[in-house]
Amino acid sequence: MALNVTQKLIRDHLLSGEMTPGEEIGLKIDQTLTQDATGTMVMLELEAMGLDYAKTEASAQYVDHNLIQVDSKNPDDHLFLESATRRFGIYYSRPGNGVSHPVHMQRLAKPGKTLLGSDSHTCANGCMGMLAMGAGGIDVAMAIAGEPFYVKMPKVWGIELHGEMPDWVSAKDVILELLRRYDVKGGVGCVIEYYGSGLQHLSAMDRHVIANMGAELGATGTVFPSDDEIKRFLKEQNRVDDWIELKADKGASYDRNDEINLSELEPLVARPSSPGNVVPVREIAGEPIYQSYIGSSANPGYRDFAIAAEIVKGKQVARGVSFDINPTSRQMLTDLVEDGHIANLLQAGARLHQAGCNGCIGMGQAPASGRNSLRTTPRNFPGRSGTREDSVFLCSPETAAASALTGEITDPRTLNMDYPTISGPKSPNVDINLLDVPVTLEKAKEVKLHKGPNIASIPEMDELPDHLEIPILLKMGDNISTDEILAGGARVLPYRSNLPEISKFAFEIIDETYYDRGKESLKKGGHAIVGGYNYGQGSSREHAALAPRYLGLRVALVKDFARIHWQNLVNFGILPITFVHEEDYEALNQGDVLQLTDLRNKVQQSNQMEIAIKGKNKQITVRHALSDRQIDIMLKGGLINWVRDRQKVRS
Repeated sequence: MALNVTQKLIRDHLLSGEMTPGEEIGLKIDQTLTQDATGTMVMLELEAMGLDYAKTEASAQYVDHNLIQVDSKNPDDHLFLESATRRFGIYYSRPGNGVSHPVHMQRLAKPGKTLLGSDSHTCANGCMGMLAMGAGGIDVAMAIAGEPFYVKMPKVWGIELHGEMPDWVSAKDVILELLRRYDVKGGVGCVIEYYGSGLQHLSAMDRHVIANMGAELGATGTVFPSDDEIKRFLKEQNRVDDWIELKADKGASYDRNDEINLSELEPLVARPSSPGNVVPVREIAGEPIYQSYIGSSANPGYRDFAIAAEIVKGKQVARGVSFDINPTSRQMLTDLVEDGHIANLLQAGARLHQAGCNGCIGMGQAPASGRNSLRTTPRNFPGRSGTREDSVFLCSPETAAASALTGEITDPRTLNMDYPTISGPKSPNVDINLLDVPVTLEKAKEVKLHKGPNIASIPEMDELPDHLEIPILLKMGDNISTDEILAGGARVLPYRSNLPEISKFAFEIIDETYYDRGKESLKKGGHAIVGGYNYGQGSSREHAALAPRYLGLRVALVKDFARIHWQNLVNFGILPITFVHEEDYEALNQGDVLQLTDLRNKVQQSNQMEIAIKGKNKQITVRHALSDRQIDIMLKGGLINWVRDRQKVRS
C-alpha cells in the first residue's frame, strides 16, 4: 500500500494499537525535548520514578524561557537542571544558547525519527521529516524512561503547495493563511503533511515557521518530507550523515486534502486575541503601534532577521515605537553579527535582547497598556505578552519591519523600495560550545541533584473517589487557553518547580478569587469547572492541570478539549468529560453542585454516565474518551501513582 510520510513514521515506530484514526496507539520515542519552564518538573518526575539513565537515542534540556534573573529562583533552577541532565544522561543547552526548537533542529533533529517535547511547539521539528509532537511533561518523562507515548491515531491532512511566494510574502503568511481558513480548531485530530512542487521554494527554516504554528491549528503535529533541502541544511550544520530521504510513496492518499497556491498569497495578520483571527494586512493598515517585535520559535531563522535588517537599513524606526529583536540561537546571532545585519538593526533604533523565548511567553518586552504590539510570535492569547489587557497582532518579519518604520500597521508592499534578496549567511557558523553532551552512565551515577530552596516535591495524589458532590467554581466560554488557566511570564514561571506557590496564580486572569475558593473546596472534597469548545488550547505546560488539581479540581466538564491539556488532566487524575447534549452547558451555572455517584464503576463500564445537579431535579448526560489504560490511570489518581504501582508489581 502506498504510504504518505506521516504513515511511514508511525508505522516504523508503532508499538501497540492499529493505525485507525481515533484509536489509541503506542509509539516508540527516539528523542525528547524539554525546556526550563516545564523541564524542572520532568526532572523531578524522573527522580520520583527512580530512573538511572535516559533510554532514548537523544534527550535534550534547554534553558530558554526563564532567563531573567531578578533573584535567585531562576539561576537556582538552572543549576538543578544542569545537575539533573548529568544525572540522567541528557544534553544540556545552557542559558543564552537559544530557543529549544531551532537549536534542536540545528544540532539534534534527524529525519525519520520521533521527537516528543514538553512544549507545544515541538511540532516545529516536523520540518525535518520527523514526527514531532508536544505533550505534557510527565508523558515526556515516561518517554525518557523508555516507555511508549500513547496518542490517538491522527488523520493525515495533506496540503499540496504549488507556485512561489511573491515579493513581501514569506512563510509566516502561509500558516496564517491556513489559520484564516480553518481557525484554531481546524487541525484537531490531524497531522498536517505538506507536499507538492511549491516545496522547492521553501527553505528548511521556512518549513520550521510553518510547522511551528501547526500547534495553533490544534494539530497533533506537522510533517514535511526529508528532501534535498533538508540534506543541504544538515550539510550546513556539519551533520550530512544524519540525512535520509523520506518522501511519500507515489499514489499515497490523505484523509483530508487541501492546497495552497503560494503565488496567490498576500501579507496577513492575526488580530487580537487569537491566532485564528486572520485578515489581510491591507484591511487594518493604519492602526498605530507601540511595539514591533521580531523573533521567537515561530520566526527563528537567519532570513527572518536579515530581511528586517535590510528593510530598515539606513532608516530610523518611528518615534515612540519599541523595535524589539529577540535572537533565537547564539549560532544564528553570530552569523547576523558577522554579516552586518545586527549593526543595521541597532542603527535603525532596535533593542537587542538575549537569545531565548523572552517576550513570546511574557518574560520581558511586555507592551504598554492600551497600545498595540505587532509580533512575529506564534500566539496572542489574552495576557500572554505579560500585559494583562494586551492588544497583540501576529505577522511576518516583513510586516513587522515595515510597520516599525511607519509607526502603524503597514502592508510592506506599500514601502517605496525593492524587496531585499536574502541568501544564507556568508560563512555559516556551527556553534556547540553551550550544548553540553551527556556524561557516561558510570559518571551519571555519581551525580547528586542540586536542589535550591525553590524546589518542592510533587505532593501525593489520592485515587478517584467513588462519590463526588462538588461545586462548579468556574463557568467559562470557548477557547480558554493554558495561558489563562495558569499564566506564564516573569511573575509566575520562576515558581515552576514549586507547586504550592505557582498554584496561587491559577485562573487569576479569569477570576482572581479562584485560588481562595479552590483551597476552601478542598475541605469538602474538591470542585469542578465548566467550559466551552477547545478548552486548554495553547501551551503544553502541565502546571495548568497540576495547579488546579492541587487546589481541589476533580472534574473538568466542557464541550471539547485541546489534545495536550486533555492528556495532562488525565495524567494528574482530573476527570475530563464532555457534554452529550450541548444545551446542558446552558443549564449549568457557577455555584451549581454536581453529584457523581458510583463513579469508579461507571467510568469503567461505559463512556457515558449521568450526573445529577443537586437541588434542581435535573440530570445531564456526559461522556469520556478514555482508553482502558487511561481509565486505570484515572482510578489510581494519576500517572505517577500508576507508574509507582507498576514498579511495585515488577519488584
